[in-house]
Amino acid sequence: MTGNVIDIVTAVIRDDVGRMLAVRKRGTAIFMKPGGTREPGEDDLTALSRELDKELGCRLVEAELLGRFEAPAANEPGHVVRAATYLATVEGEIAVRAEIEEMVGIDIAAPGDIRLAPLMGVVIESLRARHEAST
Repeated sequence: MTGNVIDIVTAVIRDDVGRMLAVRKRGTAIFMKPGGTREPGEDDLTALSRELDKELGCRLVEAELLGRFEAPAANEPGHVVRAATYLATVEGEIAVRAEIEEMVGIDIAAPGDIRLAPLMGVVIESLRARHEAST
């Protein structure tokens, strides 16, 4: 099973009204969190910083581990994605770059009919539970 696991690091980036950023890679139909795989020897935050700069042109300022999550891979049949997911604060203008074709803001209370990666659903549930616990 380990050969079918894709190990990544991802960011939950929220705007001023609380929407979570979701991105869609070129040639796909499913939205996911920004991030990606680690280069050899990279720790989570180094990899996340590099991926955010490459994909969105923004700089990682702060990150807090939300959790480690696992779900079926959105674009790789028969694979599982295992992600270290961080609540991220970024600076700079966020723009579509590299392999990213589109970005949207998702209301975690009502994501709508946008096709989301299975991992997004797991993270959204974690964010909802975290919000409920703090209120």
